[in-house]
Formats: sequence, C-alpha cells, structure tokens
Amino acid sequence: MEDYIELAVEMIRKGYDDRKIRSKLPREKADEIIEIARARIKARDKFSRTDLWMDMDGLRYATHEVVAKYRAQRVKPKSIADVSCGIGIQLIFFAKYAREAYAIDIDERKLFYAEKNAEKYGVYEKIRFIHGDSLNREVIEQVDADVIFSDPARPPEMPERRLEDLLPSPLKVYEAYRHKTDAFIFDLPPQIRREKIPWKGEFEYIDLFGALNRLTFYFEPLAKAERSAVLLPAKARLESNPDLENIIEWREPLEYIYEIPQAIDYADLINELFHKVNGTLYMLLREKRRVLATSSEKIKSEYFKRAYILTGITKFHPLRINDFLRKNDYGRATLRVSIADNAYWSFRRKIENGLKGEKRAFVFQYRDKAIITEAIGD
Repeated sequence: MEDYIELAVEMIRKGYDDRKIRSKLPREKADEIIEIARARIKARDKFSRTDLWMDMDGLRYATHEVVAKYRAQRVKPKSIADVSCGIGIQLIFFAKYAREAYAIDIDERKLFYAEKNAEKYGVYEKIRFIHGDSLNREVIEQVDADVIFSDPARPPEMPERRLEDLLPSPLKVYEAYRHKTDAFIFDLPPQIRREKIPWKGEFEYIDLFGALNRLTFYFEPLAKAERSAVLLPAKARLESNPDLENIIEWREPLEYIYEIPQAIDYADLINELFHKVNGTLYMLLREKRRVLATSSEKIKSEYFKRAYILTGITKFHPLRINDFLRKNDYGRATLRVSIADNAYWSFRRKIENGLKGEKRAFVFQYRDKAIITEAIGD
C-alpha cells in the first residue's frame, strides 16, 4: 500500500483529478490512500518525515514534531502510557527515552497508523498497542507505567474550556489511573482558567514559531515551577518566581516597541521577562491577542516575538495612516491590531492605497492613535 500512497502523492502534486488518481489505485482502498496522501502533503511543515500514516483528522490533532521532541527530552520517562494516542507522534518521541510505552486509542484505524509511524521512527518494539476505551477496566489493568499522558480532543462547540468537556476528560483519566501512579501529564486548551484545575503542578505554555500552541499541565512530581513558558524551537524558557520585585511600569510609546509572545502573557510571566532582559522595559499595551512593551533602548532578547523601531504616531484612521505612509516612502503595511477578520483587508487596502515606496510598515493601535513602526532586521 505504501507504493500506492506515494503514487497518489505524486499525482496530487501534479494536479490530477480524483477520477484519474482512483483509476490507478485498488478500488477498495482508494479513499483511504487518497486521504493519507493529502494528509502527507499538508503535513510537510509539521513532521521531519514525509512517509507517515495519518488521515486528515489524525493530522489535525497530532502533536507537532518540535513540541513532541521538546516534551520527550524534558520528561525522559522510564515508562509511559498515552491514553489517547491518535496517530502516535507524541508517544513515539516519549518512547525514544522510555524502556517501555503503551499506546491506547479507541479508534482502531488511528492505532494502526500509530503502529506504522512507530515503525518509521524505529521505536515499534518499545510500544505495546492497545485498542480500546482507555477508561475501561480491562484496558487499565494492562498498563504498568510511571507516567500517564493524555492529549484529549477538544469539542469545537465548547462555550468555555472545561476539563469535563474534553474527551477523554482528564478528571476521569486521573480517577482511572491514580492507583497506578501520581505522575500525570495533560495537554490542555491554553484558554482554560488555571483555577479550574484541581491538582497541584506546573502550567507550561508553549509558543511554536511565534504563536501560542498549547498548554501542558505536569503533576507535582514532574513540575519544575508553578508556571512556565517555552518558546520553540529556540527552547527559550521562563519560570515563575514569586520572590521577584514587581518592576512593571506603564509608559507612552518610546523609540523601540517589543512584541511579547502570548505564551509569556498567558503564563503571567511578564514581570519575570522584564527581570530577564538586559535593558529597561515598560508596558505599553496588553490585549487578548497582543502584548507590547516599549523602551528607549535597543534590546536584543530571544524572549521577544519581534522588535520594532518607532517611526511615527498619527490618528488611528485609515486616511491619516495612509497619508503618513505615503509621505514617508512606505510601499506596504501590515496591521497588528485587533480588528474583525471581515474588516481587515478593507482597512488594509485603504491604508496601502497609492503607496509606491520600498519600505514596509507595521501598524499598531494605541488608544486612538496609530503607532507606525518598522521591524528591526527587515
């Protein structure tokens, strides 16, 4: 079947339609082969391998390889069970360090894909694959692991992120396996409120390539701090420190603007960040999707999402912004503002209307003002 998948990948990339592709495949397996092929093409930026087995749903929920590798290196478990393993990526990287591992999933096809992927990464012999409900007593009794890991599914219709709505619920997983171990790791929605978690441990917010990716909760035996933020792939890490003096002050825009990763904001580590950097920072803006700091100094730090130099301030109105950009030789503008998706391109077209310069501006909103900047390094 591998040869057929590779053939389908090649034909899809060449633009053949489904009917032509199906004519080259075994009829009873054509749907599955085409879906695996499409998933492989879409997954090219998520995994280092291009020959993994997955459907589109499995790809969607699979852990990014960079994240899987980081967490495996952090934990290095002697033995571990993934009670909702999906196509197996996170468990596979845990298994690189473990002497034994358990892959459990109620979806037989995904478990089969996990087996195929474990073969690809060379850890198949370390893993015991169990098809069944991870909360079923017969399944539970087959597991003898030091660590229990779960990345539950998140129903899209959830009005509020709650443990009881995740599948399987971490509350039920904990009750089912607590007699086995006191070391659990749960992959949780980053938006979940920390006070809703009934256990002691560490909340680790992960930033991947500049975007908030996930929240990992480690039970106390595995915790290193109360809260932490990790920026991947750089592996820059901040940990909470309640003994630090609060040095956060607010200022108007100064010469330099610094965008703080959401992971650091979600982890409430801005004060720790200000202590960490080699320079004096002030808070400028803190919104749901964006946090900005400002300084009169040019500061280099791996903890910034991006750094900018201020070039001007004008009224936050498309015509006023456009006027400033035209007069200052800008040719492009990127909006870094909280604006509805259906209004973004209309607003951007207005501010870029008639621009002929070579420079690129990044535009932020501060109260009723537009902060015009250029990215340092561009």
